[in-house]
Amino acid sequence: MVGALTRWWFPPIPLRRIGILRVIVYLFLPLDMLLFTGSVWGHTQATSVYQPVLLARLLHLPGATEALVYPLFAIVVVAALIAATGRLPRAAGYVAALGYLQWAMLAMSYGKVDHDHLALIVALFVLPTVGRAGEEAAGWAVRCVQIAVVATYFLSAYAKIRHGGWEWPNGATFQWAIARRGTFFGHFVADIPGALLIGQWLVLLAETVSPVVLFVRGRALYTGVAFFLGFHLMTWAVITIHFLPHVICLAAFLPLERLPIPGKRARRGAAGQAASIVRGEPVEPVP
Repeated sequence: MVGALTRWWFPPIPLRRIGILRVIVYLFLPLDMLLFTGSVWGHTQATSVYQPVLLARLLHLPGATEALVYPLFAIVVVAALIAATGRLPRAAGYVAALGYLQWAMLAMSYGKVDHDHLALIVALFVLPTVGRAGEEAAGWAVRCVQIAVVATYFLSAYAKIRHGGWEWPNGATFQWAIARRGTFFGHFVADIPGALLIGQWLVLLAETVSPVVLFVRGRALYTGVAFFLGFHLMTWAVITIHFLPHVICLAAFLPLERLPIPGKRARRGAAGQAASIVRGEPVEPVP
């Protein structure tokens, strides 16, 4: 039992997957800070409406000011770009993680808390733990990101029932959302009899059983990931909510190490031709 649990928590994951995941996560940070949590920029003069989230209150963190926001943005971006290259993975990674955590707390202390950032923040704190360690350490980091992704879905289902009751899937949540910010496609779907109710039941059931993706492999796993990607695509198409900070973390479920490296095949081909020439063997042109 202990051995099975250890293998589940520390599956051997190629370090190349961590390298690619680093690039995805760290290069996303500047985009997020400018577009998705960019409200921080507009709150530098709004100190009276600062209502810090719990962690910010416990740490007695100040609200957004120009003296804080501009240096914090520069530090996070520089650290993220360095970490994305694989250099100083621990030092640069932790600087990016701590800086972005403060940025995210600032963004969410002036209004609603966006749960689509949970997995991203977890990824920022576990990626530096890998450093140049082995595949088990990489597996633990990937597993933590996967758990954060699943927790986002499962806790969302819990929140629906907690605040909306067991009648939530039979309510008018989707209808209200489309009336408030629906697209042309969203209004088209809303006009289909029963479509929104079916959608609410489907979302609640999918979020409830989402932990299953932590225990399946191969085609079943990729089908689950594709389903949730499709769910987010549909959400964006219907009510323009994208969940992109969360969506990029779904990459932790995918075999990123199988992605081809541009130019690598050509370099291998040139090296192979050189070796063949030395051995006096016929060579074929590299396409």
